[in-house]
Amino acid sequence: MKSCYCQVVISVLCLLGLCSLLLGSCGQAESHHQQVFRYNQTEGISSLDPAFAKSQAVIWAVSQLYNTLVAPDTNLAIRPSLAKGWQVSDDHRTYTFDLRTDVYFHDSDIFPGGKGRRMTARDVVYSLQRITDPATASPGAWIFNGRIAADSGFRALNDSTFQLTLVRPFHPILGILSMQYCSVVPHEAVEKYGKDFRSHPCGTGPFKFFFWDEGQGLVFHRNPNYFERDAKGHRLPYLDAVQISFLDSKASEFLLFRQGQLDFINDIDASFKDEILTKQGTLKQEWSDKMVLDKKPFLNTEYLGFLVDSNNALVKNAPVRIRKIRQAINYGFDRTKMITYLRNGKGTPASAGFVPAGLPSFDIAKVKGYTYDPGKARQLLAEAGFPGGKGLPVIKLLSIPIYADMADYVANQLQEIGIRLQVEVVQKSLLLEQTAKSQALFFRGSWIADYPDAESYLAMFYSRNPAPPNYTRYANPAFDKLYEQALEENNDSLRYLLYQEMDRRIIADAPVVPLFYDQAMRLVQPHVSGLYNNGMNLLELRFVRKK
Repeated sequence: MKSCYCQVVISVLCLLGLCSLLLGSCGQAESHHQQVFRYNQTEGISSLDPAFAKSQAVIWAVSQLYNTLVAPDTNLAIRPSLAKGWQVSDDHRTYTFDLRTDVYFHDSDIFPGGKGRRMTARDVVYSLQRITDPATASPGAWIFNGRIAADSGFRALNDSTFQLTLVRPFHPILGILSMQYCSVVPHEAVEKYGKDFRSHPCGTGPFKFFFWDEGQGLVFHRNPNYFERDAKGHRLPYLDAVQISFLDSKASEFLLFRQGQLDFINDIDASFKDEILTKQGTLKQEWSDKMVLDKKPFLNTEYLGFLVDSNNALVKNAPVRIRKIRQAINYGFDRTKMITYLRNGKGTPASAGFVPAGLPSFDIAKVKGYTYDPGKARQLLAEAGFPGGKGLPVIKLLSIPIYADMADYVANQLQEIGIRLQVEVVQKSLLLEQTAKSQALFFRGSWIADYPDAESYLAMFYSRNPAPPNYTRYANPAFDKLYEQALEENNDSLRYLLYQEMDRRIIADAPVVPLFYDQAMRLVQPHVSGLYNNGMNLLELRFVRKK
């Protein structure tokens, strides 16, 4: 244990020493009251090119360096960013964006004289076309698939006017444009560096790239020319620098946080959750004056899924082909106890449908999900022809290692009402492969929103969608009709009603067993303020100050 501790301390000292040399002023920062925000990324960062912003680690980093046309606020409402505003045509197919004229790319030697040039609508066209270009091989290429007119989808009407044209109405397009994939980049940087643009980023964001020793440390400096200001007219951001370390141990990360070497940590690892959290998900008394616990809904629904394609040989004779069996499983275990005892209160029991808490359309009064009701579960079993579970074959549930305890919990509770589950633990890659090929009959799954709209979840049940996202192969003509109607509805209130009706149909047909709606849980140092969060669990550093 002593050896492990020493290794952690040595790693940190090396990183801090490196930072003091590279920041120029970071080593003297504290004495000059300069503000450096420090966090650790256990999984590392693979690229600083926003076209490859697939993982949370990359999204967090590139969001400091780049901007998108629009962005979600703390309530997940889409607000202007590089765009001052936009107009939508009467047929809801054309979006015309009025761009800011005070936005400049970071100073860089890719520009004449090293001075960053002004961003224009042509940069927006270039950036969005680059995502869809097969030569880029961006994992985000799908976001415009079948949605953008091939010949005139992206157009620069003039320097400050960008126009996007859809093949058919698709209201969530604004949410898609807020994804980090859609960050605006200068063509000069991509043309000069090619694939090495991943390590030579240049954007318009609140921070600019300074140094990256891959696997060791990453440093951003404040962008003194950033266009946004606070309510009092002060230029953002307040921080002078951001320092990211890459220790791969969550336990070591927590140790550094306790020592004050990190300003926050994201998520609370199982190895120390019982030490600092009560079963209700609050800080234990001995920690309450040492750190701040920040909890927010996180747009992630954890669930169990059934393959319900009646044409699939796996389904034809399986008991879960029967809707009442699927409903009985939904009623047959206590989600609240599961969250309390297995997750220390991290999450909300999924008792209001598949669409999670945190989205504007979420309404527990209008979408009633499943609660623990063993009597109802037994009744459904009997109605399905298996009273007390008599004659019901064993049902295999596929899970991954980190959720094995939850799968076992569900299995143990269902056994009490006569439903026997055989939990088989497989690696995540194998489970993803089997669900994508419709080879898993009953499986553990999760869905994190790609953009802040319930459509991201409901698309999982649209029959025309493949797997992914329709892993269950659910097909319901009435649901499909509502889904297509919602895509063309521009009135938020009316669209939310359609979303809620779709969610009610999912609950009734039970192709899934919603387990819980996740929460983003952060530990923050008491001297940090302005670290705002939303349901996307973004890392927003523009307003952060250190006391």
